[in-house]
Amino acid sequence: MNKTKLDAQDKRLLGVLTRDGHLSAGKIAEELNVTAPTIRTRMRNLIKAGVLKITGMVNPTHTRGLTVALVGITVQNHELLDAKLNEIAALDRVNWCAVVTGRYDILVEIVCSEDIGDLYDFLNKDISRIGGILSSESFVVMKSRRKWLYLPEAVASAFGRAEK
Repeated sequence: MNKTKLDAQDKRLLGVLTRDGHLSAGKIAEELNVTAPTIRTRMRNLIKAGVLKITGMVNPTHTRGLTVALVGITVQNHELLDAKLNEIAALDRVNWCAVVTGRYDILVEIVCSEDIGDLYDFLNKDISRIGGILSSESFVVMKSRRKWLYLPEAVASAFGRAEK
C-alpha cells in the first residue's frame, strides 16, 4: 500500500479537523482562507484515499462500560505476519493493531465492555480461531491520558442497544 503524499493545504486541513472535527466546511474555509467547496472537495479526496475518517471519539477514562486492553502477540511463522495482522484487524473488538519491533510481533488494542469476560473471549475464542499464534500477553489499561477511542463495531453496536 502506498501512502498518500499530502500537500501543505491538506496538512493544514487535517490539523484543523484534528482540533475540532465538528467544524463546518464554511468555518474551516474561513480559518484556512479558501472556499467551502475547496474544503469539501479536499475532505472527500482524503476520505477516498483512506487518509481521513470523520467519526466520534470516546474518552474511555470518562465512560462507564468500557475496558481497554493491549495484547502483545507472537506468531509462529513470520512469513504469515501480514496475513495474521489482517485476520486480527478484522476481529470485532479490535480498535487497531500493528506489527511492532521488540518482544512481540503484533500489538493489538481492544475495547471491551467492563465485563472482563469480553477480554477472556477475545483471548480464548477470537485469537484461538485465527491459529498460528505462539503466545499472547494482555495488559488492561487502568488509567490513561490523552486517549480517545474510535469504538470498534462490536462495542458500538452494544452501546446502540443499551437501555434508554
